[in-house]
Amino acid sequence: MAEALYFLDCYLKEFEATVEKVTDDRFVVLDRTAYYPESGGQPNDTGKLVHESDGDEFDVLYAGKFNGEISHEIAGENISKGLKAGDRVKGLIDWTRRYRHMRMHTATHVIANVIEKEAGAQITGNQLGLDQSRVDFSLEVFDRGKFAEYERIANDIIARKIPVNLYLVSRKEAEEKLSRLTTLAKGFSDKIEEVRMVEIEGVTIEACGGTHVKNTEEIKGIKITKLQNKGKSNRRMYFTLVD
Repeated sequence: MAEALYFLDCYLKEFEATVEKVTDDRFVVLDRTAYYPESGGQPNDTGKLVHESDGDEFDVLYAGKFNGEISHEIAGENISKGLKAGDRVKGLIDWTRRYRHMRMHTATHVIANVIEKEAGAQITGNQLGLDQSRVDFSLEVFDRGKFAEYERIANDIIARKIPVNLYLVSRKEAEEKLSRLTTLAKGFSDKIEEVRMVEIEGVTIEACGGTHVKNTEEIKGIKITKLQNKGKSNRRMYFTLVD
């Protein structure tokens, strides 16, 4: 797979790359990319690819992983006439969108960790959004009144200006050091041999491939907006960022 530049540098707004191939006149595969492909509950990045030789711009509408490759969907038709294998391009990330998702994703780790520790809940899923995000969890006794306290604890953690560290380790090393790789109940794919860890110092550490801020203070704050009972022990919580 192409070198995923966002893995260890989530703040990279621009990058240079070589086109490896163009398929169906609208999908471009690069040898390296800073575009986050939709996965793990986090939406994809958008932005532009700029042709190095003539300055032509191509809007990137979507990025996703297909057959082990990160593919960039370009707006318009007949892209192959403007981009071809071997061309050099500059990638420009829509930073407003990316940074919002970074704040949301790190906030999700914080609040999910609080729910797990305080309520004994098992996290079953999440979905990030620009306006609001959600956390799904399994919990027998759903005491809605306690979530104001969970919100307070999460915001206390955020306000402590805690560093967030990203690093790569072998799966074996991670499993030897940690009781679990991720808070998600479904676990982590057995096919992954090297994992990217996200550590909020003294709070939580887990495997995650998404984009994150460097310090919890960048989140600023969260507010729980809605709680839902999805049947049996399936629960859902929505939250938004507070600026």
